[in-house]
Amino acid sequence: MDYMWINAVRGRWRALFVILCLCELSSVSGQARYSIPEEQAEGSFVGNIARDLGLDVARLVAGKARIIAKGGRQYVDLKRDKGTLVIKERIDREELCGKTTPCSFSFDIILENPIQLHRVTVEVIDINDNSPSFPQHDINLKMIENIAVGTRFSLENADDTDVGFNDIQKYTLKPSDNFKLEIQSQQNRRRVIEIVLQKPLDREEEETHILMLIASDGGEPHRSGTVRIQITVLDANDNAPVCSQPVYKVDVRENSPEGKLITTVSANDADSGLNGDVTYSTRANREAEQIFNVNVKTGEIQLTGNLDFEKSKIYELNVHASDHGGYADTCKVIVNVIDENDNVPTIELMSFSQSIPEDSPPGTTVAVFNVNDEDSDSNGVVKCSINSDVPFKIESSLTGYYTIVTDNFLDRESVSEYNVTITVSDQGSPPLSSSKTINVKISDVNDSPPKFHRSEYSKNVPENNSPGFSVFTVSASDADWGQNARVSYFLEEKEVNGVAVSSFVSVNAENGVIHAVRSFDYEQIKAFDFNVTARDAGSPPLSSVATVHIQIQDQNDNAPQVLYPVQTGGSVLAEMVPRSADVGYLVTKVVAVDVDSGQNAWLSYKVHKATDRALFEVGLHNGEIRTVRQVTDKDAVKQRLSVLVEDNGQPSRSATVIVNVAVADSFPEVLSEFTDFSMHDKEYNDKLTFYLVLALAVVSFLFITCLLLIISVKVYRWRQSRVLYHSNLPVIPYYPPRYSDTLGTGTLQHVYNYEVCRTTDSRKSDMKNMQAMSQSLVSVDGADADTPHVTKQMSGNFSQMSTLSCIACEDDGLLAI
Repeated sequence: MDYMWINAVRGRWRALFVILCLCELSSVSGQARYSIPEEQAEGSFVGNIARDLGLDVARLVAGKARIIAKGGRQYVDLKRDKGTLVIKERIDREELCGKTTPCSFSFDIILENPIQLHRVTVEVIDINDNSPSFPQHDINLKMIENIAVGTRFSLENADDTDVGFNDIQKYTLKPSDNFKLEIQSQQNRRRVIEIVLQKPLDREEEETHILMLIASDGGEPHRSGTVRIQITVLDANDNAPVCSQPVYKVDVRENSPEGKLITTVSANDADSGLNGDVTYSTRANREAEQIFNVNVKTGEIQLTGNLDFEKSKIYELNVHASDHGGYADTCKVIVNVIDENDNVPTIELMSFSQSIPEDSPPGTTVAVFNVNDEDSDSNGVVKCSINSDVPFKIESSLTGYYTIVTDNFLDRESVSEYNVTITVSDQGSPPLSSSKTINVKISDVNDSPPKFHRSEYSKNVPENNSPGFSVFTVSASDADWGQNARVSYFLEEKEVNGVAVSSFVSVNAENGVIHAVRSFDYEQIKAFDFNVTARDAGSPPLSSVATVHIQIQDQNDNAPQVLYPVQTGGSVLAEMVPRSADVGYLVTKVVAVDVDSGQNAWLSYKVHKATDRALFEVGLHNGEIRTVRQVTDKDAVKQRLSVLVEDNGQPSRSATVIVNVAVADSFPEVLSEFTDFSMHDKEYNDKLTFYLVLALAVVSFLFITCLLLIISVKVYRWRQSRVLYHSNLPVIPYYPPRYSDTLGTGTLQHVYNYEVCRTTDSRKSDMKNMQAMSQSLVSVDGADADTPHVTKQMSGNFSQMSTLSCIACEDDGLLAI
């Protein structure tokens, strides 16, 4: 016994040395290993995890270090602010590991940003806190009195939940007069305890023997357990039962139904009668007794409970076959539990990022999860996968741990979120699987500039619009989200005809509505373009540009303007038509323009009023006035036509021009008819002169009589100068060649140039004809009706100046032809 104790002590020190070496090695490899005694108080120090893992306490705090425990129980707590591990709850090594040695439990420490995993193993060292105990408090044995010396009787082992040196080290039998104790060790490290008869029994001398079997452990202090053995000496029965085989082995699948027959134990007794009647019984631990039942008569062993491979893989039963004479034999039944694929793999998320930026590079960690299957062999081998339609993949980090990382670049504008389904299945038959779905949202990064619906916009705007008029709206969309998709609009500065474009239009920064700042005038500007910038609110902001073309539409806001004939205030112009004129004779041509454009500038001509509508007509589109019929002697000399010039706008605008036509073959005839045109002006001038002379005379008489003569002379001279200055001498207008008919059929086929000379003290005028003409133009102003001055240049070509004498007339009038 002392030799066994010495070997146990040596083995314990070797185990401690190996544990210390493993702890040092795991610290270097990123793992930590600690050893603590069981039954430590809460808060007891376990180890300095920060130092052993080479981490700073600040890293533990910033990384939100936490413990991931398996099995739902966490025996150790992490003090992040100190970097230490302490006991969180009582640890019972026997409850945790049973008889398994060494006993340890593992957990993981996970840190975030970046994600790190560290495996920590804590070995629980046994203390001597349990005493040995026998399955029964009393053992009753019956022995025939003639039993041979050396006969062996097997006893049940005591049970001590402690291990190692704290387990049962020795057995002691008291008293040892008739029996001695022998212990044999088997290959499975189990002990066979037998009492051996060393002295013949005599029932008549002593019918009952009381023995005490003491089991002692090697802990400090020592603990022990006792069982009372009562031996009853029977009359002779010389044959003992013999088991058919010493060991029965049977394989049973877990989860087999209750009542299932496992095996049948049999024994034979050569005796007859009651001495040959064999009964069966079993002595096992409490757990086995709840699962198995031995039929006393038949030896059948049946299931009475549920077999769970994950709890126990093998059961050993000692079945006793005994007769009524006290003889017995023991056989062993070994039940091997066969694993069934009855545990579904489980998935537990350790860390999970619900949102990742869309610019995350491939390989970015999204989630870390743990997979566990409590089955064994192929039933516990698992395979993990995720759905193939997501840009992620699975990588294995530590045993049982997997990491989901990005496998490609992400684009939130294409897909804003992903549902990642994690599927884990084992290799059992049939395989079992489970799945878990996580939702990963892609957070936006400002990587998409705003986009206009069109790169160029064109809009027609009518002129004369009101300031503030909404022209139209530009719109841009941004594929980003939130602040990165909030678009603002800005007008790009530039000049249009030397003026800033902002003085023409403005753009609303919020909705892109373009407003006219001023009223547009087509006659000043017909079109202009500018650029609008759409900018988002991201950081840094992105923008795009669209070009806007504005076309000003003309409106009919200008009336036609008559260029010819010119309407003068003091003189009357008349077109002369000979009485011999044929039908279609071109009298003159009304020339008008309209500064509008398009149909607003299309002019039409028509006679509004006429002295004789049957004599003249006007061309609808060219404004030519022609005779409709043959001129006769009955036609009046003085003809007056009112021509209406109208554009084609809506509504239309118009202008009226008066055309005087003289139907005569000679100028005297013309003058006699047109003198009344100037009578009103002459009467007006005579009245004005009378009042001025009268006023001057009165003023001169009242003030200075001596200056009367001088003032009279001055007034007289002043009147002469004013008459000359304000003479109503008509001027023939000159029109550029573009107003004449290009085909030679217009009103003015030739241009006349006149040079008129007149002195202040002479009543004679000279007229110089510079070029010949084929028709005559008559101009009549307010001359004296009695003594008209007429100068006429007949058709023909003259190379020298012709001087015409003029009859003396009043100084305020002259007729020039």
